[in-house]
Amino acid sequence: MDIYHIWCDLKPGVKDTDFLSHARAYFEHLQSEKRLVAYRITRKKLGLAGAELGEFHIMLEFESLAHLDQAFEHVAARTGEVESFHHAVNSKVTNARFALYRDFPDAVRITGAELF
Repeated sequence: MDIYHIWCDLKPGVKDTDFLSHARAYFEHLQSEKRLVAYRITRKKLGLAGAELGEFHIMLEFESLAHLDQAFEHVAARTGEVESFHHAVNSKVTNARFALYRDFPDAVRITGAELF
């Protein structure tokens, strides 16, 4: 599984519940189209994270890099319903940071035992 991480803050005046409802609608839309396996939205608790990390942490799970790329291409077209969902979320956040991680070891990893 490839996991796309997003850390962000909300723009001034944006209600956390508005952001959450729009983010859920967006990610559930992508899931319904099989463009996303799973998602998780978390919020910093007790200030226990580095100052450079945002208030919110979102994790989007994809089957592979090809699956992630297909989702990005779909969203990057900036047309139709997906553009409305994307804008409804993107317009509410600031200070976004991104990272891509993978399960380890993943299915392609060759361990020492498999070499012999």
